[in-house]
Amino acid sequence: MQDKEIIEMFSDASTRDEAFKLIVQNYQERLYWHIRKIVLSHHDTDDVLQNTFVKVWKGLKNFRWDAGLYTWMYRIATNESLNYLNDKKRRGFGSGDDVEDILLSNLEADEYFDGDEIQKQLQRAIIKLPEKQRIVFNMKYFDDMKYSEISEILETSVGALKASYHHAVKKIEETLRLSEV
Repeated sequence: MQDKEIIEMFSDASTRDEAFKLIVQNYQERLYWHIRKIVLSHHDTDDVLQNTFVKVWKGLKNFRWDAGLYTWMYRIATNESLNYLNDKKRRGFGSGDDVEDILLSNLEADEYFDGDEIQKQLQRAIIKLPEKQRIVFNMKYFDDMKYSEISEILETSVGALKASYHHAVKKIEETLRLSEV
């Protein structure tokens, strides 16, 4: 079923629940992994994903096709993920800890991370990136998204995204090169 048909179903109170179940079925896994790459913890990801779907539920009645449904939900998931990390930092995760410290702690403590040491080194290098570069890198490298899609989600120019991705790749390469020494 196409997104437009699902949104039409959602508009009808008698089929709203069924429509939302279809949205969750269609997008839950992709949104989970997008959020997971930002917050790095399975448990935190579940919380953020739930918050994302609550916002999607509340916002669907006002959804305008300015962007695709997927793009709109990705934007919500990205914002919810960043808000979650900022709230965690604000609540005093630790004295003086920044988002990088929180993410490193999440990576080290995550019992569901099943990567080898090389994958862990890559994740550590990604964590060291500035927030925007980290998100752009994850969306481009892991999700294989087009710059035009990322541009809609992050509401920034394709040129700025290409620059962010280029800088991210260079920083990751440098970090990995230094870890070999």
